[in-house]
Amino acid sequence: MDFSDYTVLIVDDEKNTRDGLRLSLEDEFDVYVAANIAEAEEILKNDTVHVMLTDLRLGAENGMELITRTLAKPKAPVCILMTAYGSVDVAVEAMKKGAYDYVSKPLNIDELEIVIKRAIRSRSVEEENQALKAQVTERYGLENIIGHSAVMQPVFDTIQQVAPSRATVLIEGESGTGKELVGRAIHHLSGRPKSKLVTVHCAALSEQLLESELFGHERGAFTGATERRAGRFEEANGGTLFLDEIGEIDLNTQVKLLRAIGERTIERLGSNKPIKVDVRVVAATNKDLSEMVREGTFRDDLFFRLNVVSIEMPPLRSRKEDIVLMVDAFLKEFTEENHKPPMDLTSEALQLLLEYDWPGNVRELRTAIEHGVVMSNASKIGIRHLPMFLRDDSHSGFRAESSSGGVLTSPTVIPGDDLNIAMMEQKLIRLALERTGDNRTEAAQLLGISRRTMQRKLKEMGLVDG
Repeated sequence: MDFSDYTVLIVDDEKNTRDGLRLSLEDEFDVYVAANIAEAEEILKNDTVHVMLTDLRLGAENGMELITRTLAKPKAPVCILMTAYGSVDVAVEAMKKGAYDYVSKPLNIDELEIVIKRAIRSRSVEEENQALKAQVTERYGLENIIGHSAVMQPVFDTIQQVAPSRATVLIEGESGTGKELVGRAIHHLSGRPKSKLVTVHCAALSEQLLESELFGHERGAFTGATERRAGRFEEANGGTLFLDEIGEIDLNTQVKLLRAIGERTIERLGSNKPIKVDVRVVAATNKDLSEMVREGTFRDDLFFRLNVVSIEMPPLRSRKEDIVLMVDAFLKEFTEENHKPPMDLTSEALQLLLEYDWPGNVRELRTAIEHGVVMSNASKIGIRHLPMFLRDDSHSGFRAESSSGGVLTSPTVIPGDDLNIAMMEQKLIRLALERTGDNRTEAAQLLGISRRTMQRKLKEMGLVDG
């Protein structure tokens, strides 16, 4: 493990101690020093610190107070207490306040290095575990349903409310709006996340095949049934069954499905033996089931059984403010999948996406971004890299790109002032500082520049003293 990337802050009111520790540790770590709480907090505010090593006595101040205040901050460093007044009581108090460990003065530098490295390794393991949890949440939780628009908030609220229950859920919405993602989120946020989520696409199967798929069959139940087969209800036992395009199920199968949901019992085709199943059903449709009930093509009792909780997925055209978030996520996904460096859209291409009405919804947008990533060999995806249907003049006021790659658009798309490099650089730096809460180290990392370069740029901007 390379410890040179890790920052250690030494807080001690004795200059000789500070300087001696810095000289002893700087070959292994990136070391900062502070003489008091104010200096320490200034460093903690502006730079990333992984380990803080503080003396108990800081003149008239107390190192315990610094530890308490530091650990209350987000992304707090590991704290180690130094004390010449070593006692069990001091150690216990330090640990209660959240300190990782304590060391007694006079210090043994070799032992101190071991304690610091152990603290860093411990924090790294912690962060890895948190990252793994975040990946699971990103893959299966609400984070995978991208959106911060007002129309999506009721969707998120309902998912979180209904997920822990046993209630059946009906997800309605146009094709491509992300109904299956909602179904997955409900399952993985439920009390059954370790059990199976089984999906059946009802429209893809004939009546007999759908019955067999759902309930299973015995050998000889129909032509071609050469062996016994368990159905999806049995496969999902203890978990969740997601029935996509539920409006395509014929009336005969609807009767059997009603019994399976209501009585939690199924029978395989060719058998009269009831089989108990514990399955939570989540269904999705792009049809108006209430209208189908009025027309007599969907059973009202099954509709009421499915529609215990209803979630309406809004079309993408009604939440265009989410498009930028989705584009970012899809760009990351497809550049990684296609082993390409990070890409971005030109402002013209993004504007085109924002003006289009997306009849195919999120699925159509996702396809368009994949097309752009595949067709572009540069860091930017322009209009010419997007699918032909987006470039049709009927969908936007943009003109085609020139063969040399330039975009022939109205000059109002990019105001001339924005082409000033110095101004754009300052805007980026201010944006990076805003996103990182004025943490200069993280802002520099976000911009891909060194901490020293960031410091120099800030001086040039007059944001720090020269």
